[in-house]
Amino acid sequence: MGARKRLITTPTPEPSSDPKAQQQQIGPPIAPPKWGFLLKLSIFSIPYFYLIFFHFTIESDLRRSIIINAGLSLTAFFVTVRMIPVASRYVLKRNLFGFDINKKGTPQGNIKVPESLGIVVGIVFLVVTILFQYFNFTADSNWLVEYNAALACICFMTLLGFVDDVLDVPWRVKLLLPSIAALPLLMAYAGHTTIVIPKPLVPHIGIEILDLGWIYKLYMGLLAVFCTNSINIHAGLNGLEVGQTVVITYAILIHNIMQIGASTDPEYKLAHAFSIYLVQPLLATSLALLSYNWYPSSVFVGDTYTYFAGMTMAVVGILGHFSETLLIFFLPQVLNFLLSLPQLSGYIPCPRHRLPRFDPNTGLLTGTNDGTLVNFFLRSLGPKSEKSLCVYLLIFQGIACGFCFLLRYFLAGWYK
Repeated sequence: MGARKRLITTPTPEPSSDPKAQQQQIGPPIAPPKWGFLLKLSIFSIPYFYLIFFHFTIESDLRRSIIINAGLSLTAFFVTVRMIPVASRYVLKRNLFGFDINKKGTPQGNIKVPESLGIVVGIVFLVVTILFQYFNFTADSNWLVEYNAALACICFMTLLGFVDDVLDVPWRVKLLLPSIAALPLLMAYAGHTTIVIPKPLVPHIGIEILDLGWIYKLYMGLLAVFCTNSINIHAGLNGLEVGQTVVITYAILIHNIMQIGASTDPEYKLAHAFSIYLVQPLLATSLALLSYNWYPSSVFVGDTYTYFAGMTMAVVGILGHFSETLLIFFLPQVLNFLLSLPQLSGYIPCPRHRLPRFDPNTGLLTGTNDGTLVNFFLRSLGPKSEKSLCVYLLIFQGIACGFCFLLRYFLAGWYK
């Protein structure tokens, strides 16, 4: 997380015609993507494609749609990798940059890091998901309205996130932005508003299915608010915002494939396929951004990315009908929110940046008393480097997702 430098309102001097002078004004080019790091992460794609092609018997038409979507997602990955350096030059020209607070006192702490590069991910994602409609949906498809409503929500949230990056919107207003962005989905939602009562509670309540009506839509709106803001506040380290998104989206993909392979209900399969069509492009574009944002970060993602990613995952959880599972995937974000609640509510003074202390002599971070999961880990584990702390937090994120799968396995047939 960097301390964002506000846009300069004073008149900008006329650019020099000398290319070298222009390069000095803009700054040095950003570091190239970390291909070696991405190559290591590519190993995790093996279980996913094994489930699709070998473990489960999936209808040919459905598998074809998933593969087409994966191909478009791969294209989105390379386009994002190519466009991030281009966009970085433009945001630096407009003085939209930050300094890495966790490297303050070192040479890296004085480098201008381009801010709000999540806008590139959001744009590429939207273009690819819109193009995918040509290959999968027909004009009379029942899912087409909700698919476009989902894209409208994501587009709206991306725009509001970029506005937040530029205008530095207060926290109280930030809580309202996802509620506004979720309106297209809430208005277009035509699915059920019922919940299945857990089997142990059925004898006491007397019904198996409960229709919540408008309360269910209220829950959908609150879920969108939580997902977007929880990604935004669980931050402060190079690669943490994008890294947690990559881990959660990978878990969502595995969950969707497992549900498609185990179900015989066509509508249920389509709901989880709908989720895959949005999550695969999200994962691909996020990996492209992570190649620049991983330690040491050469770009900052900004609130644009955290809002975009949170809204996308909220949308797939709602329309895929696995919001309970999604909340367990978000277990570290829930814990971080609970730790942050006293400061966010104003009960305890809340500084602008609730970051750990950095010691330039040792290069280690030390936890403060601020209520964040980052500081809690440092207080529990002792001083850590920024990279190793981020790895610990992402491993914890992976453990939370694995716990969710175990929980579903042991409660299957007994809970619901």
